[in-house]
Amino acid sequence: MSMTKIPGPEPRPDGGVGAITEAGGLHQYQLRLHAEYGPVVRFQLPGAETAVSVADPVLLEATAHLNERPDRLFEFLAPLCEADNLQVIPAAQHTPWRRILLSVFAGRPSHERHFATFTELTADLADDWAARADGEPVELQKDLTALTLRMICAYALGGSGAADPDSVITAFEDVLTEYLGRLYEVPVPGTQEERAERAEAALAQLRTTVDQVVAAHRSDGRADRSDLIGALVEAGEPPARIRDTVMVTLLAAHHTTGVAVSWTLHLLARHPDVTARVTDELDHVLGDRAAPDYADLRRLTYLDMVLKESMRLCPPGPYGARETTDALVVGDYEIPAGATVFYPFWAVHMNPEHWPEPERFDPGRFTPEEIAKRPRLAHIPFGIGPRSCEGANLAVVEAELILAVLLKRFRFRPVPGHEVTPVERFVLWAADDIQMLVSPRVPA
Repeated sequence: MSMTKIPGPEPRPDGGVGAITEAGGLHQYQLRLHAEYGPVVRFQLPGAETAVSVADPVLLEATAHLNERPDRLFEFLAPLCEADNLQVIPAAQHTPWRRILLSVFAGRPSHERHFATFTELTADLADDWAARADGEPVELQKDLTALTLRMICAYALGGSGAADPDSVITAFEDVLTEYLGRLYEVPVPGTQEERAERAEAALAQLRTTVDQVVAAHRSDGRADRSDLIGALVEAGEPPARIRDTVMVTLLAAHHTTGVAVSWTLHLLARHPDVTARVTDELDHVLGDRAAPDYADLRRLTYLDMVLKESMRLCPPGPYGARETTDALVVGDYEIPAGATVFYPFWAVHMNPEHWPEPERFDPGRFTPEEIAKRPRLAHIPFGIGPRSCEGANLAVVEAELILAVLLKRFRFRPVPGHEVTPVERFVLWAADDIQMLVSPRVPA
């Protein structure tokens, strides 16, 4: 068993950039690779000399313990961090830092404590949509990422909010577009000097915003473990690490949840039979109430299935990566130490051995009976192992609340002629947003 025996395409002088571009992005490239070469594939990945992609959930179990990430693949996030890039800090530092984040993000009491605020923020967005001129489309990703940014500020930062969520989102996009473009040699509008200036200005704006949030938090005397900043202060984290953590949290939490809800509404708008079943459930559970209570989420079982199926077809974070510290046996192959193990979430979610007719939108895949038939790692929208998303439970609570409020109140219809084109960035984005016509819904 050796790396040379792992099947894959012949190396190319460009380091694999051309093959990815020709396929239409890493998503499509991974599907092609695994269709041609099988569940374990050796391939060229920009930023990694040796990469092995694993698309079989059973084989993924052998990699689930890995707790190091390849530095070069996450260089694009380094500008957001003044101390160390939090995405690639060594396991010895990562484990206690992760424990702090889980203490803030993973508990039902904290979710329940913030639920009324989340509901109010969602209702405000629904009111804004209801007040729009008749026939004026909404831009789902723009509006929903702004909403989830407000939510994560309220949750993690003790109630301090970004003064202008839209400008924060734009700044994040400017920074990530520039640095992702450098990593993958993706064409970006403007000269190199113009792009660099735009990215630096955006980064300065982000740091100023975070400083203001932290300062407001401290001036209000809320340095306790009930929110992220308080937990970091109590743990003795230095100021630079606190700012880095806030920056990365704002980025990851608002992008992924807002995008997940956007793609779910997009899929529902194209499947009226599924939408009807969701709204019937909402009417049954909520009655005349406009929003669920926290306890109601457990009763919205079909809505939960819809969200899971949406994240299977459109995982908000398209892929992950780990680095081996020792030689690792995966199936019939041995991956050497220092290699990049690539997690192609979309290819795993589209594996026909575990997902019949994988391109079909079918929430029925997530009944308890169907889940029991599949391997544990067949559905991994939040990653796997010790580097999986600390905020996964919080993200599901936010997403299900938002969907419940919006679907109880509105009917969603695609804008005629508007093409929704997925593009691969930090998250699975839509090139020209997801535009939707929204009208009041009259319950049956």
